[in-house]
Amino acid sequence: MGRESTMKPDYRILAYITREKERVLTSNCLTLFADSEESCKEMTVDIAKAMKADVVQLTNGDYMILRV
Repeated sequence: MGRESTMKPDYRILAYITREKERVLTSNCLTLFADSEESCKEMTVDIAKAMKADVVQLTNGDYMILRV
């Protein structure tokens, strides 16, 4: 049976990738630091493919990998 229209979506943050070391915090999701924009994008795409999840780029340049 599909998701009912009255049910709220259940978003889970699977990973957070950033280029700012001070944003790497302890949490229950995978948090990674990338030293360049290119490696940040590559890691994000590779992890999202492996986890079969969606990617969101935040306005601060960080990436979140989510699953609904």
